[in-house]
Amino acid sequence: MADAKSQARWILGILFAINLLNFWDRYIFAAVAEPIRKEWTLSDAQIGWLATAFTLLYAVVGVPLGRLADRWKRPTILGLGVAAWSLLTAGSGLAWSYGSLFAARLGVGIGEASCAPASSSLIGDLYPASRRGRAISLFMLGLPIGGLIGTYVSGQLAGTYGWRMAFYAACIPGLILAILALRIVEPVRGAAEEAGLAEGPVKGSPYWRVLKIPTMRWVILSGAVFNFNAYALTTFLPAFLSRIHSLSLKDANTVTAVVYSGVGILGMMLGGWAVDHLKNRWANVRLLFPAVAFLVNAPCLYLALGRPAGDLAGFIVLMAIASLFQFMYYGGVYAAIQDVIPPTLRGTAMALYFMAMYLLGGSFGPVITGRTSDYFARLALTTAGATSMTEAFRAAGLHSAMYIIPAGALVLAAVLFAAARTVAQDMHELRMWMSRPQEDIPLVAEIEG
Repeated sequence: MADAKSQARWILGILFAINLLNFWDRYIFAAVAEPIRKEWTLSDAQIGWLATAFTLLYAVVGVPLGRLADRWKRPTILGLGVAAWSLLTAGSGLAWSYGSLFAARLGVGIGEASCAPASSSLIGDLYPASRRGRAISLFMLGLPIGGLIGTYVSGQLAGTYGWRMAFYAACIPGLILAILALRIVEPVRGAAEEAGLAEGPVKGSPYWRVLKIPTMRWVILSGAVFNFNAYALTTFLPAFLSRIHSLSLKDANTVTAVVYSGVGILGMMLGGWAVDHLKNRWANVRLLFPAVAFLVNAPCLYLALGRPAGDLAGFIVLMAIASLFQFMYYGGVYAAIQDVIPPTLRGTAMALYFMAMYLLGGSFGPVITGRTSDYFARLALTTAGATSMTEAFRAAGLHSAMYIIPAGALVLAAVLFAAARTVAQDMHELRMWMSRPQEDIPLVAEIEG
């Protein structure tokens, strides 16, 4: 038993490191977006499309990779994926034009699509439901820590050596982690469940079986809204600080790293601990808790964005509170997916969830925010009677566009409250299905179908 626990901790440590690198790579572009924009004379909409390039193929390729994670060796999927995205991240630093950088970021998305479905499925087989929220929160700590490293280190490297060096720096750690991933021992599927699971597969389309679970439909919608906000904010926050509060490239990325990703580490840990601690009191707490968190997040975001130019201290305090509550989303929602999905469908469920997160959320967040910023910048130029676009007009445009994000947070809270109303029943039906041989009782989706 001790060896099994040690093995689980070792695998979780590798998965955490892979996820950290995953988000380190994602945050590089946001950290260097301003110097790229100025070097190639790009609009905010074009910057938004560069951020979206990664998410487009990530979302589409993630679905077959998620299904593959339910049927093939998950360590192999992870190892090959990490190696591919690390090499392509370095390739982003070799880009000579807007088009070549767009193509490189598309490739990074293909590699990184291997991470979440395979990793989440592995964690579900390593930890029982009673400890899964904390395990997933530890895994997801890779997001804020990776964001902290990616934003801060990339900003420092770009400020000293130019933006290309920021992409090169992430390659070698990725190749090392790829080797470690290939050495992970594949656990037995369903081994950590507290009720016995028959080995037979769920009949019918795996995608339809997932989508017929009411809670999953709400959770998938929540992922789209959440990532719309997250990618819009992370893509343009360093630029916002540079344009509105007149910070240098290094300082803008340092503040972003601390108030967003740094504080997010605490939010991730508190969220995972809270939903596990309160689970015996409220069956729906893993979705109810993040719903309440976004009722706090939305006004704090609104007030942070509204601080006048130069009031950096006020912005930092309010944005830090908003970030704390934003990162409480992960531990609860990711664990809730495991609570309503059978082990043989978890990779598929995560892939569908991530497709919505990135194709409908992450892809649109930066582009819509960028286009809105360009619109308000042109409006400010016209209102002023000027004839040429200046950085002052671009600052005004981005300032107005960023208010999309707190509005999205309120929508997200409503979606999570709706999910909290269905999750207890879906958890009960999954337990009933898993407590008997599959030939005796079909999954609730089959009963309702």
